[in-house]
Amino acid sequence: MTAFKQWDTWRQAGADVARGVRHVSHHALAVVGLGAVLTAVFLSTRPELRHELETNALAWLSDRALARLAPDSALGDAPRTDNILLAMAEPDAIQRATAADLSELNRQQQSVVQWISRRYSVAQEPISRLVQEAWSVGKAAGVEPTLILAIMAIESSFNPFAQSHVGAQGLMQVMTGIHRDKYEAFGGKRAAFDPVTNLRVGVQVLKECISRGGSLEEGLKYYVGAANLAHDGGYASRVLAEQRYLLSVAAGRHVPTNATLPAPGAVIEAAANQAPPTVPAFLPEGAASGVNRSAPAAAPAPSSGEAPVNAHHATGEQVALAR
Repeated sequence: MTAFKQWDTWRQAGADVARGVRHVSHHALAVVGLGAVLTAVFLSTRPELRHELETNALAWLSDRALARLAPDSALGDAPRTDNILLAMAEPDAIQRATAADLSELNRQQQSVVQWISRRYSVAQEPISRLVQEAWSVGKAAGVEPTLILAIMAIESSFNPFAQSHVGAQGLMQVMTGIHRDKYEAFGGKRAAFDPVTNLRVGVQVLKECISRGGSLEEGLKYYVGAANLAHDGGYASRVLAEQRYLLSVAAGRHVPTNATLPAPGAVIEAAANQAPPTVPAFLPEGAASGVNRSAPAAAPAPSSGEAPVNAHHATGEQVALAR
């Protein structure tokens, strides 16, 4: 009987301990859950702190991966390469990408992006970013954004790494050596190969050229380095023809992506004889009136494999603006 009572006492004590542990665990889990919720709420209000934590976590994972990839000096094992991508992980790399989501643009800009993408066989994401920038910088500088995009098309076919034989570089083929001072605000002349920076500097150069030339056509002659020549080899006529296409696309009209341009040898008078675009700068979305409906003369549009189609970029290109 005594043994039975002792066993019953021990059993009761064990049950009490189990209930106590279960009770404490329940509350501990509740506290942990509450802490996790509060932490998540706090991090949602502090994106910079969340980014830092994510970066540190990924750096720790990368270090672990590198440690696994390192050869075992004692055994002379070769490094394993199955996780090499994780070892090279760089979460900030996305910040270097020139890209934007097409859905962030208005309908007018989306039409321009899609047309350029098909015409020049380039991805929509980087073109979306450039179209955004052309609208923003063009508005600030008082330059029609379609003109900016037309110059990029004719100068480099949207190749941000293009370079001419005389040193014109980037999307808008700015003479980096002459305009290196304009790149100082962006960290130096190597920023010529950053598409957005090249666009911004190119617009400033274009604005100065137009101001010096006194008209758009003469400004384009300055831009291509033909200010002191009898004609510009057809450069202005090609730029203005491409701009007319872009204006029509922006206005919602259908323009074939293989629409042709004036022949490279056409003289500047060919452009001057056509009525210039009569739309207001920064055409309102959905506007369809006031756009020049005439189609420019024909020559094949550039294919994705062609070199930039600028007329020549003479040795004295944009030199006048350096004085």
